[in-house]
Amino acid sequence: MGSEEILHRVFGYPAFRGMQHDIIEHVAGGGNALVLMPTGGGKSLCYQIPALMRDGVAVVVSPLIALMQDQVAALRELGVPAAYLNSTLTAQEAATVESQVRRGELKLLYVAPERLLTERCLALLHQARLGLIAIDEAHCVSQWGHDFRPEYIGLGRLADEFPQVPRIALTATADDLTRQEIVTRLMLENARPFVTSFDRPNIRYNIVEKQDPNAQLLRFIRDGGHDGESGIVYCTARNRTEEVAAFLQEEGFNARAYHAGLTSAERTEVQNAFQREDGMIVVATVAFGMGIDKPDVRFVAHVDLPKSIEGYYQETGRAGRDGLPAEVWMAYGLADVVQQRRFIEKSDASEEFKRVQNGKLDAMLALCEATDCRRVRLLGYFGEMYRGACGNCDNCLSPPQTIDGTIMVQKFLSAVYRCSKASGHAFGAGHIIDVLRGQLTDKVSANGHQLLPVFGIGADVSQTRWRSVVRQLSIAGYIHIDVERFQTISLTGAARPILKGEQTVRLRETVEREPGPRTRRRNTKTGSKVKIGATLEAGLDSTATACFERLRAWRAQHARESGLPAYVIFHDMTLRDIARRQPVTLGELGEVAGVGARKLETYGDIVLKLVADEPLDD
Repeated sequence: MGSEEILHRVFGYPAFRGMQHDIIEHVAGGGNALVLMPTGGGKSLCYQIPALMRDGVAVVVSPLIALMQDQVAALRELGVPAAYLNSTLTAQEAATVESQVRRGELKLLYVAPERLLTERCLALLHQARLGLIAIDEAHCVSQWGHDFRPEYIGLGRLADEFPQVPRIALTATADDLTRQEIVTRLMLENARPFVTSFDRPNIRYNIVEKQDPNAQLLRFIRDGGHDGESGIVYCTARNRTEEVAAFLQEEGFNARAYHAGLTSAERTEVQNAFQREDGMIVVATVAFGMGIDKPDVRFVAHVDLPKSIEGYYQETGRAGRDGLPAEVWMAYGLADVVQQRRFIEKSDASEEFKRVQNGKLDAMLALCEATDCRRVRLLGYFGEMYRGACGNCDNCLSPPQTIDGTIMVQKFLSAVYRCSKASGHAFGAGHIIDVLRGQLTDKVSANGHQLLPVFGIGADVSQTRWRSVVRQLSIAGYIHIDVERFQTISLTGAARPILKGEQTVRLRETVEREPGPRTRRRNTKTGSKVKIGATLEAGLDSTATACFERLRAWRAQHARESGLPAYVIFHDMTLRDIARRQPVTLGELGEVAGVGARKLETYGDIVLKLVADEPLDD
């Protein structure tokens, strides 16, 4: 079968998207490829369809056991012979899979990188006929990337072991430096690059200044209309995930913590529950999420600042994989900036690595402090030009105000200078702000700083506002915060022109925007109003809505009985389309996107009965 026929008959989709067809034809023809495609863009089809077009078995390198299991389950549901080799299998089960590989009975074999490079596994593959090798999450090979995995380093060996087998490396996140390292380490110098747009137009971006993160998060979920929806909340520290999960549980949410401190069994249980349940929130460190294939995650929140734009993009990309509206939200503050700087400075990495990581953090902070379109900034980081404003980020929907902050900045810089000169050493932000606000603390009194001319000259400015000033000055490079010496502040050379009145400074207004009404958003490109966060029933009449609910109820029961994630059986969008079309024949049902030949054969009669509201056979 050709690629289009496989797409329709096996996967049930009417047409390719974007570069999918070109990538598939190139790889199926024996070419190597480097594919950069956003999460939800259909990367898996770029190697699954060539696997079915070529002779032999396709080996898929995947970093997560849960991802392997779900993808193999989904392929088997489609009638594709697929299996995985990982630590969850017994010796007998692994031996069975190995026998299937040798006999040529499989079309796709999923393997973790550390297992793939064992002599036993390499010997097995040499005994088989290989159709292609796919390396998923290829950014893990880069030490400059946000999710470096040492076990990926050795995958370049595959080029020597299997020189005639085409290889395709895929990732959703990679800046220029990471792309270069992927090519070098995986020996893909002759690979054809396919770089699609990084834009996820269905995602709305929101970034706020951190004040009371738990209360802000709750407001985002509740006022934003995410109550009862599946979501992920990211935290930096393990104990923080536990605290936030407990807070959300107290507020009535189905929330679970996930971090590396849990046992393997506990992490697996949380991840499986998230994949299979509706409306669950996982509060996690960045250890959670790579390869998560759950299409109906409606929101992703960060209560701490991510380390880089790559990490932020990868994590937020887990929202809205089904193409329906989704929302991402982040709260960040000065403490986040200091903590991230400390992580970098205290690491055992080389100075070059630290320099690169500091540059990535600077780019992340620039995104946070931006007063223009977030999407323009985000895509620009990956070298993609977005023309105009997106109309689907907080800055577009409620443009932030900037003010002439020159006098305020001069006051702060003067306080830093005078306190340091008077005492012979530097002080932290909290002390400087106390002096400016005229707070006679023990530390102020002990140093005699109440006698300085800067004491009390900023009493009309709130502490929160002053902390925003500190953060913006740090990001702009006017002050240096020493993470090794009690977070003390010193002036940089860039501060001199401001103090001398030779340069003005504009500051972003410190006003936290509440989540706006979530029912509608303005699309500035078309002028139309687009619903966000509305239920899937939106746009369906009463008959179609009732049908949709019957289909979802049946799917949920069948998923529980079969031990499969519900979306492996049918995606929400497929059920919604069935409910809207009301098919009465198998032929009509087969025209629905997501209903391939195997699913039509397996579920067709049941679905038609559900559409007709007829009782199912016991």
